[in-house]
Amino acid sequence: MINLSDFLIVSAGLFCVGLYVILTKRNAIQVLIGIEMMLNAAILNLVAFGKYDRLYNGGQIFALFAIVLAAATTAVALAIILNVYKKYKTIDPDQIHELKD
Repeated sequence: MINLSDFLIVSAGLFCVGLYVILTKRNAIQVLIGIEMMLNAAILNLVAFGKYDRLYNGGQIFALFAIVLAAATTAVALAIILNVYKKYKTIDPDQIHELKD
């Protein structure tokens, strides 16, 4: 039987890996992947708490909204990254100093 603490340990590990990716990578796509990993850790927490709450299944509902939000933010972020690459020919966030036209 999987306990709630097992879900929380996996979620904390996933969040830490996502944070590590954000802090160490120099590529905008990899930073976006790190953010998605952190969002998935939060969604895992919501589903885990929803599973162990017998009276209220709000965790799964909030997780569904979080998944939709993550998909929408990923689409917007990829569009921004493509436009930045078209203008500056790089996706390294450290090499982009000005975003003026």
